[in-house]
Amino acid sequence: MPKFIIEREITDAGQLSQSELQSISQKSCAVLDELGGRTQWVHSYVTENKVYCIYIAPDVAALEKHAQMGGFPANSIAKISTIIDPITAE
Repeated sequence: MPKFIIEREITDAGQLSQSELQSISQKSCAVLDELGGRTQWVHSYVTENKVYCIYIAPDVAALEKHAQMGGFPANSIAKISTIIDPITAE
């Protein structure tokens, strides 16, 4: 299945407490369980006002449904074409 990156605009995301991040994470996992397990959350990067999430999913529609059910913003969703890193330069 393809990987996607989701950009979520969340004001002051970088100021969320550990408890708030845990609550958001638990909600995301609960929605994924409800959706039946084909969509997988890999991890997320929290910045000052945004959260960038990496997911494995069958399509964009599955990620939009997850966002809707969880009450999460999904300001942009992009399919990851390839991954590069320093090893790519060798």
